[in-house]
Amino acid sequence: MRLVVGLGNPGERYAGTRHNVAWWVLDALARRWNATDDSVGGLYRARRARVGGVDVELMEPLTFMNLTGEAVERWMREHGGPPEDLLVVSDDVYLPVGTLRLRTRGSSGGHRGLESVEAALGSRDFARLRIGVGTAESSAELREHVLNAFSPDERPRVDEAVLQAADAVECWVAEGIRTAMNRFNRRAGKEVQEP
Repeated sequence: MRLVVGLGNPGERYAGTRHNVAWWVLDALARRWNATDDSVGGLYRARRARVGGVDVELMEPLTFMNLTGEAVERWMREHGGPPEDLLVVSDDVYLPVGTLRLRTRGSSGGHRGLESVEAALGSRDFARLRIGVGTAESSAELREHVLNAFSPDERPRVDEAVLQAADAVECWVAEGIRTAMNRFNRRAGKEVQEP
């Protein structure tokens, strides 16, 4: 079974914020795939679908961002599976709004949710899909920036990126991370490939 984890924060207060853009991707996929609820505990919300003959679970940790690893660790303990069957979707303040970046592995880049997953798994060897949410005016304003909504001017780019990210996840399920990277990592009209 493949696991797609969307990083975000639970609760109405955070639903429309930059930090929760990954949950928007999972919601789009759940609608597209007619996923059914598969939640069993309070650490996460899970929805399951069969996509091209592959079982896929869409998981939204309900632990708040900094403790995301607890939910991922619980799911992995209950279901198992190799690291290549895990894709973590997150926001990224170092990418321009609407930019997608897929990687086979990597650092957290200071993202507390990714740090928590890395700590729980004891490894950085899992795929990640980052969605650019733009940067704050200063590092002091970064925390508030990710907890704010997108501006009306940004929203069309974000909505398009959410659909492209859903396409990227679908490609990862069907064709693997390398194909997804080649197809969806683009900068100024050029493909960007990981060595």
